[in-house]
Amino acid sequence: MRVIRLFAAATIGLASTVTLAADAEQAIRDSLQLIQPGMPIEAIAESPMDGVYQVQLKGGRQLYASADGQFVIQGYMFQFKDGQATNLTEQAQSRSVARMIEAVPASKMVVFAPEKPKTHITVFTDTDCGYCQKLHSEVPELNRLGVEVRYMAFPRQGMASHGANTLTSVWCAKDRQAAMDKAKAREDVPAASCDNPVAEQYELGQLIGVQGTPAIILADGQIIPGYQPAPQLAALALQAE
Repeated sequence: MRVIRLFAAATIGLASTVTLAADAEQAIRDSLQLIQPGMPIEAIAESPMDGVYQVQLKGGRQLYASADGQFVIQGYMFQFKDGQATNLTEQAQSRSVARMIEAVPASKMVVFAPEKPKTHITVFTDTDCGYCQKLHSEVPELNRLGVEVRYMAFPRQGMASHGANTLTSVWCAKDRQAAMDKAKAREDVPAASCDNPVAEQYELGQLIGVQGTPAIILADGQIIPGYQPAPQLAALALQAE
C-alpha cells in the first residue's frame, strides 16, 4: 500500500511540474507577443540558471525570461566553472545556425572541395564584393589545407541589384564553379535564368544575422563576419570541426 501511495504522489508531482512548465511557457509567450506581435518563437525551455527560461527565436537569437513572464532579458548568459567563462548564449546561437545551414542541400550551393575534406565552411557571398573576390582567390589554398568551401548567395543590395542578377546567372549556369570563377574575376557571366535558390538564401542570411559579405559560417555554426586570410581561416575551421 505504501508503494502505491508513493507512486501516486510521484505522479501528482510530475503532473504539477508539467503544468507549471506549460503555464510558464504560455506566460512568456503572452509577454513576448506584447513586445512584438508574431515574434518568431521556436522553443521555450528551462535555462541552466534556476528560475530562468531560455527562449529560442527563429534565426538562432536567444532571449531569457522569468517563469511568470514579467521579466525578459536580451543579452549573454555566461557560466563560470573551473575558472573558465563559457558564453552559453553564443553556444546556443551557433548550434541553431549550424542546424539551419546543414538543412540546405549541397545541390543548392556552389561547392569547391578537396578530394578528402577535413571540414567545411559556408560562405554567404556577393560576386560584386571586393573582399569576396579576394577570399575566392584563396579557395585553392583553403582546399589544399583540407577545407571545403560552400557558397550561398547574398546579394547585399537586394534582389533587384546587379549582384543578384549575376548570382542568379552563376546558379543557373551549366558549370557553376566555372561561372563563379568568372564572376569573382570580374568577368562577364552569360545571363541565365532558372528555378534557383538565390532569394531564399538571401532571406536565410538575413534571418541568421548576416549584414555584409563575405559572411563565413564554420561547421559548428560560428559566424565570422568578413574576410580572413586562408591560413587563419583554415585554422579556425579545423578547430570548429
